[in-house]
Amino acid sequence: MLNVVALFLCITALLAYLNRRYIGLPSAIGVMAIALVLSLLNMLADRLGFHTLRLLEQSLVTSIDFSELLMQGMLSLLLFAGALHVDLQQLRSYKWQVASLALIGTAVSTVIIGFSLWEIVKLTELQLPFIYCLIFGALISPTDPIAVLGILRSVGAPQKVELVMSGESLFNDGVSVVLFSLIYATIAGAETPTVLEASTLLIKEAGGGTLLGGIIGFVTYRMLKSIDSYQEEVLITLAAVLGGYALATTLHVSGPLAMVVMGLIIGNQGRSYAMSQQTERHLDMFWELIDEILNAVLFVLIGLEVILIPFSHSLLGLASVVIALTLIARMITVGLPVALFRKVFRLPKGAWAVLTWGGLRGGISVALALSLPAGEGRNIVVSLTYLVVVFSVLAQGMSIGKLVEHMIPSKS
Repeated sequence: MLNVVALFLCITALLAYLNRRYIGLPSAIGVMAIALVLSLLNMLADRLGFHTLRLLEQSLVTSIDFSELLMQGMLSLLLFAGALHVDLQQLRSYKWQVASLALIGTAVSTVIIGFSLWEIVKLTELQLPFIYCLIFGALISPTDPIAVLGILRSVGAPQKVELVMSGESLFNDGVSVVLFSLIYATIAGAETPTVLEASTLLIKEAGGGTLLGGIIGFVTYRMLKSIDSYQEEVLITLAAVLGGYALATTLHVSGPLAMVVMGLIIGNQGRSYAMSQQTERHLDMFWELIDEILNAVLFVLIGLEVILIPFSHSLLGLASVVIALTLIARMITVGLPVALFRKVFRLPKGAWAVLTWGGLRGGISVALALSLPAGEGRNIVVSLTYLVVVFSVLAQGMSIGKLVEHMIPSKS
């Protein structure tokens, strides 16, 4: 296992160097693009009779359980690192806007995509049960704007737009995982859960995760406040994140929501009252590095994963329609409310377009798809998810900067 991890880190470092030295794309987008191109070249070489490189890549990628690695390893660190830099005071001023987009928007998007896909699949030769259409809606609805936030900052996007995007993405990840769990229970179980059972599971997962995050966050804050030594304080936050996520998994409550709440507490209450300037500087530097390194590894894995995805002409045709469907659902659930109730959302005039196009899909969607039980339904969902994510990161991620410059005046 250590050899595999070391090899992936070496590959990620090399691709990051090539991107920075010769290409110049944002880090996550660049390494994923290079990994994807290399994988496609391997697939082409395999068709031409050169099988060695494809077999080596397949062996490497299959040695890592992508879903397990992300959902039980990397996700806790990434969510905490993301929440750590969100200004809670500013977020409170947009709490209802963020909550409505993350909760209602994600749920409505799940329904729109699920039912629409079910009707679209009927027109094809593919066989995809309705429950798999709905679970695809749940796993593809959360946004992952990590790769695009740097671009938003570099082009001078208004802070309020950046705040709403980051806040929404942090919470809709947790909401989507809960919805996925509810629908997945139908696939795994013999009977469909009743409304009462679903409501109980929802309250336990979401409410329990939020409560656990608050408790661990408060305990961690008190520990940080009682000492002044950045080495131990950084170690305490790392232990709280990994231990807290493991505890959330054991208690069957939402680990993602727990990490977000913990990050908000440490990043705000802890930063204001429990850290010296030296501790704050080292803590920020540590978590920023963790965030950058893990994101680079994650997007390299996404790029390499194409070697295992089963494609067909029917799937590629369906994927092009589904990409449009996810964008339409995003526009209906996010862009349209922001455009119609701009005064309520208190965002610049063109923010609806930026929030719609900037809602990138990422690794969480791929990981959830890969966690489905083996079968034809899983293969179709995995392929569609992968193609949507690749389009999202490459096409949307590389063009969002231009859209911000065009749609939102720099002084907004």
